[in-house]
Amino acid sequence: MTAAQQLARIDALEAHSAHQDRAVAELSDAVAAQWTRIDALTREVLRLREELRGMSQTSAPEKPPPHY
Repeated sequence: MTAAQQLARIDALEAHSAHQDRAVAELSDAVAAQWTRIDALTREVLRLREELRGMSQTSAPEKPPPHY
């Protein structure tokens, strides 16, 4: 393998490595954004669950329909 071929191969490997670094960074950002959204949705579900519990405890029992 000549020196020019080796340099071309090194250049190709460096370009490939740079592309992978960029892809990893983009994926990392996407995962971080998804975790932020998951945390927000989890808090919302917990809040709604507590709200439903409060509604079921404070609501009056339902009266039977008039035909009973």
